[in-house]
Amino acid sequence: MPSFFCALDRGLNRFYVVCGVIAACFLVLLAILILLSIFSRLLGIYVPGLNAYSGYAMAASSYFALAYTFREGGHIRVVMLRNAMSGRPRFALEVWCLAIASFFACYMAWFLFRMTWFSYEFEEKSEGADATLLWIPQSLMAFGATVMALTVVHALVKTLVTGTPDLTESAQVD
Repeated sequence: MPSFFCALDRGLNRFYVVCGVIAACFLVLLAILILLSIFSRLLGIYVPGLNAYSGYAMAASSYFALAYTFREGGHIRVVMLRNAMSGRPRFALEVWCLAIASFFACYMAWFLFRMTWFSYEFEEKSEGADATLLWIPQSLMAFGATVMALTVVHALVKTLVTGTPDLTESAQVD
């Protein structure tokens, strides 16, 4: 691969790690919010929106972690058919699977951005006491889904360019 593509590959992989770190930060925030909710109830203090914000942190953590988990092989793949193949048919199957995954990941990102845009346009608010503008937490989900789509397309392009599957072996179901 030309040096530009190697540098782009390294940069994207670093970006996926940064998204993984952001996901971990949202997990820590989720734990803090849950603990705050528990202790505030024990003290008889009502803090509006804690449950909603916990949900937003969990959603953001999940979506930011998708790309990093994909690159590290953390998603479960059923590989019975792939393991029964070798050579060109196996490569074709890998490309087909990555192409289908790219389509669905891009569709999910598009749909979430569209949902976020509609929430922004119509100024939708959460139903809780905090009345959070929904486009704010939805934008985190949309961004995470977009990074996931980028990751899958990245894997597809790299597989096509190098001629070998570009995936870390994942937890497998044989």
